[in-house]
Amino acid sequence: MIQRRTLFAAGAAGLLASPAVAQNTRAGTLRFVPQANLSVLDPIFTTATVTGNHGFYVFDTLYGVDAGLKPKPQMVEGHEVADNGRLWRFRLREGLRFHDGNPVRAADCTASIARWCAREPIGQLLARQVDEWVVVDDRNFAIRLKRPFPIMLEALAKPDSSVPFIMPEHLAKTDPARAVTEMIGSGPYRFVAGDYNSGSRVAYEKFDGYVPRNEPPIWTSGGKVAHFPRIEWHILPDAATAAAALQNGEIDWWERPHPDLQQLLARSRDIRREVTDPLGRLAVMRMNCLQAPFDDARLRKAVRLTVAQEEYMRASRGDDRSEWQICRSLWPHGTPYYRDEGEAMMPGDLDRARAALREAGYANQKVVIINPTDFPDIGPLGQVTADRLKRIGMNVDLAESDWGTVVQRRANREPVDKGGWSILHTTGGASAWSNPALSFLVRGQGANGWFGWWKSDRAEELAEAWVTEENPDRQKALAQDLGHLALEDVSFLPLGQFVIRTAFRRDVTGILQGSAPYPWNVRRT
Repeated sequence: MIQRRTLFAAGAAGLLASPAVAQNTRAGTLRFVPQANLSVLDPIFTTATVTGNHGFYVFDTLYGVDAGLKPKPQMVEGHEVADNGRLWRFRLREGLRFHDGNPVRAADCTASIARWCAREPIGQLLARQVDEWVVVDDRNFAIRLKRPFPIMLEALAKPDSSVPFIMPEHLAKTDPARAVTEMIGSGPYRFVAGDYNSGSRVAYEKFDGYVPRNEPPIWTSGGKVAHFPRIEWHILPDAATAAAALQNGEIDWWERPHPDLQQLLARSRDIRREVTDPLGRLAVMRMNCLQAPFDDARLRKAVRLTVAQEEYMRASRGDDRSEWQICRSLWPHGTPYYRDEGEAMMPGDLDRARAALREAGYANQKVVIINPTDFPDIGPLGQVTADRLKRIGMNVDLAESDWGTVVQRRANREPVDKGGWSILHTTGGASAWSNPALSFLVRGQGANGWFGWWKSDRAEELAEAWVTEENPDRQKALAQDLGHLALEDVSFLPLGQFVIRTAFRRDVTGILQGSAPYPWNVRRT
């Protein structure tokens, strides 16, 4: 069994040392430590959570969601539906501007949605029904459909992981397979390109031209009021350094404190800790379905038999069972379609896994696990998998690197001897994986899908049937059938569900609940 990694070679001395964070005592600057390095800037190009969080600073959305995940108008005044659900008309609010001073136009919105549709599972479902993107004038646009798409607003209000952010038309026209690097946004903060140093620092400045809504802010909806003139992200992969910086007041907010340090932070009278997303996150394993050995479903199923979720959760999250739970489903706890698929699906039985491996004719092909060393939520997951697969006789190469390298390598579709990969691990917000349209965990899109490229025509049929089904009981049955199919064929493997306690200085207030560390409404008392 993999033992939980002890913190850290420096020990207590490391916690007492003064961290190397640039000093900035201006009251108008919020100093924030994100979960990982920001290596990719385009939140449409990648599903990396840290890039999506960056996206909420720089860009706005047509719709947001409230605490019940119900869509609310954000950049739009509202909408009209006509022609029996086949025509949606939208009107933008007055005064919306991009960070270069140009107005936000209807053409920017249609181009942004179309680019997002090319990469996002729910967007791909929408794109199949789009007959025409219609720009009426600068403030009005329409989407004409071949047939009704009842979850239009849920798509446009998507709150987590590949959000339909609005960009200027010239950026939104970028090939969806190529990342945008110029950050001209529509949101409350502007990206300071000259201060960006990947692996070290990211900076944002309040955009005075942003016009917030008048409603109170809730999750991704309402008035996004920027109180800090400047926010700096400091990339501190060493948890002891981040803990010391937070204790000493050299940073204000640490997004994801390491579980081993939570009790230390809890003892400080100057620090508060909160669970801002009560639904939490699901940890998952993905196998590369394009390349050997896991293009063979029998070998994926052999790996499924090895999964002991408690071991993964203790390695990643620690021994406090109030922070995590078993989730034998690709529908997370707390979402409408959760159903425990039973211990028989993932028994954690290495003997059975060895037998299944032999029956499948495993030929000692190399299994390359790409795994981050600077992402404490994910790194231990890969180490547990490597250990368990070695114990059943697989030829395992644990390829460890920084998170940015993992994010880049996971796009490689070649065999492992040409830089490809076999297994990766990640986590995602439960709200982002709550139904068949939103969740890439259950979608069988093949080459057009998420890294790993599982293909299942049956899964896509079930997802489309769910979208158009009006009977809630039938919808639930379709979703649960889809969840079972995806787990049976091993599109992904769930490894457990957990919550995160973010930590911040006591004089920082206004942090909102939601699936990301939103910058609006936050201020210093």
